[in-house]
Amino acid sequence: MNLDQLKSVVVEGLEDIKAIDIRVIDVSQLTDVADYLVIASGSSARQVKALANSVREKCREQDERPIGTEGEDQGEWVLLDYGAVVVHIMLPETREFYDLERLWEMAASNRLQE
Repeated sequence: MNLDQLKSVVVEGLEDIKAIDIRVIDVSQLTDVADYLVIASGSSARQVKALANSVREKCREQDERPIGTEGEDQGEWVLLDYGAVVVHIMLPETREFYDLERLWEMAASNRLQE
């Protein structure tokens, strides 16, 4: 599966369970760790876990398995690492506190100024 297909499958898995505010951020010029971050919110820990499960199932249907998974026990912030695509699913208050979108946008802005 190519990168665009993987990204689409991840977003589809999030949309199927009604994720809130799905953002796809291209970080390919900022880090060697991943090409894209996909960030979304769930309205409860239960939904965050369901969103992670949906993404994992959609990807599994395409023979893609995560390299690693973190945070599923608590359901406050679940990370699914698919190598080139890293998925962050969070409760809204956790997402607001860590504000990953702003951090990556600042990194991109600083890179442009160099």
